[in-house]
Amino acid sequence: MAQAQEFEKVLSSSDTSVAAFDEHKSAVKRVQHFLHSTPAAVPLIVLLLAIIVFGITIGGRFFSSYTLTLILQQIAIVGILGAAQTLVILTAGIDLSIGVIMVISAVIMGNCAVSYGLPSVLAVAIGLAAGAACGLLNGVLVAYMKLPPFIVTLGTWNIVMATNFIYSANETIRDTDVDNQAPLLHLFALSFKIGTAVLTLGVIATVVLVLILWYVLNHTAWGRHVYAVGDDQEAAKLSGIQTKKVLVTVYTLAGLIAAFAAWVSIGRNGSISPSAAVTDYNLQAITATVIGGISLFGGRGSILGTLFGAMIVGVVSMGLNMLGADPQWKVLLTGVLIIGAVAIDQWIRKVSA
Repeated sequence: MAQAQEFEKVLSSSDTSVAAFDEHKSAVKRVQHFLHSTPAAVPLIVLLLAIIVFGITIGGRFFSSYTLTLILQQIAIVGILGAAQTLVILTAGIDLSIGVIMVISAVIMGNCAVSYGLPSVLAVAIGLAAGAACGLLNGVLVAYMKLPPFIVTLGTWNIVMATNFIYSANETIRDTDVDNQAPLLHLFALSFKIGTAVLTLGVIATVVLVLILWYVLNHTAWGRHVYAVGDDQEAAKLSGIQTKKVLVTVYTLAGLIAAFAAWVSIGRNGSISPSAAVTDYNLQAITATVIGGISLFGGRGSILGTLFGAMIVGVVSMGLNMLGADPQWKVLLTGVLIIGAVAIDQWIRKVSA
């Protein structure tokens, strides 16, 4: 047996353990990572805090089943529009036309059923198709013409609003006419009791829609593609994702959901008014989305957070009303929540930077 050389003797007595790096995360870092992996946590925490604060301030009246279910009824339409807006924002876009798409879809449903005498089911289908068509136009212009989403939807917002007033002649369809000729349009106004709580089908539809979209976004290939496009469109394209197809389907689905919100709004409001187009539905939907933790830079957020965001606005509004506060306090607090949500999003995004 050959005698070991000098360098081999040295190596045999050397330390053979592998280097290890023990990373000690501070409490702040751990919180940051938790919020990054659970985007719906922040709006849920804010919602619970708002409920606790107003509950302590107002007392038992705030925790009554009537008050809590009334909040849900008031945020149903904004919650649905917020869900549509969430899909678009997750792709790093924005849709300023969602509110007017909802209004013109409602006007089309009402006119088809009441003025033209079409079956209610067909009237609803035509209204839903009209909303999807508006979304499809947005998607094609963004995906294939490569125009900025803000500019595209600002343009279609004006086009759809003008079309709404021209087509309807700004004539309101009365509640009684809808009830007599097309009761199906008031479907989502139907209510039922769970204990002492009174819920409408509109509230149930909002929750079910958000849960379905949550599942689709988190457990299907299409949902993963939506997040990938929003995170980095060029990288998504290089990885084989058909980014144009994803964008078109997202905007089309957003238009369809806005039209569904129109059906729910008819049940909520009773009558169908073209002048509702001037209501700031777009701003309300974007507010719920941003407060809900959806990143305006795309690719991050949970649609459950959007529902929590809408509920936060509803809780704050109801709480201040019950306290008899000046309505401007609601506007002020909403602005604070928006800025706070964006600041928290920027802080959380540093984890992935």
